[in-house]
Amino acid sequence: MKIDEIRGKTDAELDFELKGLTKGLFELRFKTATENSANPSQIRETRRALARIKTVLKERSTKIRGQEPR
Repeated sequence: MKIDEIRGKTDAELDFELKGLTKGLFELRFKTATENSANPSQIRETRRALARIKTVLKERSTKIRGQEPR
């Protein structure tokens, strides 16, 4: 997920994405611990997407940047 896509979404959509990615990251970590078959690059990409979403939400809450128009 690219930063432009993230900035184009509303806060509610970002919260939904955040919850889904958090759950997905847990499942990937659990799969790695039990089966050793999860793709390490997929875990890294999920973590980075989570960080991007959290960054945009923090920017909006501190009024650094507002929501970009669609």
